[in-house]
Amino acid sequence: MTELERSPLERLASSFIGGFEGRGFEGVCTPDVHYEDPIAIEPLAGPPALDGHALQLRHAVPDLRIERASAALGDGLHACVPWRMTGTHTGELDALPATGRTLSLHGLHYLELTDGAVRRARGFFDLYDAAAQLGLLPARGGLGETALLLLRGFGVRRRSTG
Repeated sequence: MTELERSPLERLASSFIGGFEGRGFEGVCTPDVHYEDPIAIEPLAGPPALDGHALQLRHAVPDLRIERASAALGDGLHACVPWRMTGTHTGELDALPATGRTLSLHGLHYLELTDGAVRRARGFFDLYDAAAQLGLLPARGGLGETALLLLRGFGVRRRSTG
């Protein structure tokens, strides 16, 4: 598909994802864009804050690759952009030192749009899975996860027998 054949929503979705890869969010987002995701400690406001957040992510994962997992879905006012991120955690992220481990995460961003630009964005991915891939939390289904659930007050999960 050539650039001329792509819909405005597809161009916006690719530009938004491209912002995380270093292409910037100016022109993709409104000047008052509001942004949240599982690793943003506080909500971010404005393209410069979102650029800084993306820069921190690229510092922590210098070989960051984000690919679209499927076509964006939207109605002109809202959009959903599914993606897959891969890379190796070789740099610090806030207080988290480099682990040298590889990440592969699926996630999505819900976008609110104003005049074809992103006004509000919320990113979602499985933070527990990311922490397990980095060796910070036990893998799912093992004794370590069961112990963690017990400590958090969730009780013991019964294992499937078949």
